[in-house]
Amino acid sequence: MNRKYKKVSLVALAALLLVMTACSGGGKNEPAASGSDSGSVQPSDSGAEKPKEPITLTFFDKNTGDQFNNPVAQEITKRTGITFQIQQPTGNPEEKLNLMLTSNDLPDIVLMDRRSDIVNKYIAAGALIPLDDLIQEYGSNITAMYGDVLNKSRYMDGKNYYLNNWYGMDPDPNWSINMRMDVLKEFGYGEKAEKGESFTQEEFVDLLRKFKEKYPAVNGKDSIPFTLNADHMPTIIGTFKGMYGMKSYYEVDGKLELDVRHPRYLEMIKFINGLQTEGLLDKEWAVNKTQIYDQKTTSGRVFATGGGLPTEANRLLREQFGEDTDKQFYAFKVVADGVDPSQTTFGPRSSLGWDAIGITVSNKHPVETIKMMDFLVSEEGQYLLQWGIEGTHWDMKDGKHTPRPEVLQGFKDNWNEYSKATGIRKWTWFIKNGNGTDGTPYDLAAKYDRDPISAHAVISMKDSTWDASIYDNLGPLGGTPDALVEQKVKDITDKGFTSMVYAESAAEAENAYNKTIANLQANKAEKIEEIYSKNYAERVALWK
Repeated sequence: MNRKYKKVSLVALAALLLVMTACSGGGKNEPAASGSDSGSVQPSDSGAEKPKEPITLTFFDKNTGDQFNNPVAQEITKRTGITFQIQQPTGNPEEKLNLMLTSNDLPDIVLMDRRSDIVNKYIAAGALIPLDDLIQEYGSNITAMYGDVLNKSRYMDGKNYYLNNWYGMDPDPNWSINMRMDVLKEFGYGEKAEKGESFTQEEFVDLLRKFKEKYPAVNGKDSIPFTLNADHMPTIIGTFKGMYGMKSYYEVDGKLELDVRHPRYLEMIKFINGLQTEGLLDKEWAVNKTQIYDQKTTSGRVFATGGGLPTEANRLLREQFGEDTDKQFYAFKVVADGVDPSQTTFGPRSSLGWDAIGITVSNKHPVETIKMMDFLVSEEGQYLLQWGIEGTHWDMKDGKHTPRPEVLQGFKDNWNEYSKATGIRKWTWFIKNGNGTDGTPYDLAAKYDRDPISAHAVISMKDSTWDASIYDNLGPLGGTPDALVEQKVKDITDKGFTSMVYAESAAEAENAYNKTIANLQANKAEKIEEIYSKNYAERVALWK
């Protein structure tokens, strides 16, 4: 075992022995022991009432470092008897998490990127306590709200070491082909566009050609029918894959291969390459940084973009032309030949969420902590976190949560400042996607009062969202020789994509594709695919 892991595991064992000694009287609220592993901690009996004096817990949250003192924070303390000292790194969160682990300087609660290998490191080191017995004894809301997510989030030993954050399927669109509404109307596609109907590949190319022909230059500079943001290369590739219904891997008979092996991958490449050679795709697409991308999309030179909606460009266009301007970019499905619109995959999302929130072995109040978690997980807790305080920020009218107008306006005027001042949507912990039992969305700020473009996107991108959680984190463990091989494989595919798109002809694009495949073979891609397939099979079995 790695020396740093030994160190934390010994701390976990010491904590276990102390708790077992303190609880030897066998209080009736004690959960049964979770087995003999060193990470198992039995919480002591704290009684049914919250403590008379607030308990202060240290909470490492990679997303915020604000003081826990706004109105929602105060209400959380009032309801749970717990207040927090929020910790946040000044640099890279993962570096700070690794440092805390190796130095054994752990907070009471830790929020980490669930998709990162850091979670497995913390679990393997015994730094997180298993939650199963605590949930069984004190977590009725956790059990009800998380449902099968708890089953899918188990570690390889079958135990739960964290609660998911932003879990559950979010039906909102992710990626899309974004086109200016004014140009769509000008070229005879206005009614189709306003209804949010999908576009065929042929229709999209026709629009790009018409834009280039009618507007060869704008304000003295060459027009750009279609551009991309190079700061988000995975999004670029994922958007085009969405047109063709491709997913994270190419699955064959229960085994996983790299997406480049998909039968339609080369077809996709030839389509994008054709846009490039015809001058319809921005010749600088691969070096467009966000600032340059924003400048181009607000200049009037661009008709379409790929990826997420260009929200900053739309904001600037509204400032320039008015709130109702149709010069803004709207989201659409562009469907590849031979693909059903309902089979497009523009919206990969994980129902298991973004973050993992765990209780560390340093926490001296595991029972109080899980009770606090259970309250925040509940529907009542979700509305407190994301809507604020009843009677102050919202009211119950006709059986529905109803936000006060000044709250909605506050988010429109300055989201960050209003959230910080009120605490509404500031403490985004244990968040569940979707609606409450009254049909109102838990996420007030983002989903209650949608702007016209977001509302349109929900319609236009319907049925393109899919649950990618089964494919999460299937690669080798970080820091291993296999992880280095995997990184090499990823570099080869990323560079290969760019070289294929920039090829001077379809034939050269195919040659570049074949060279990429050969390069992958020479760099042990099959070995990495075997790891993906093995881990995938184990996950499928675990989730049954």
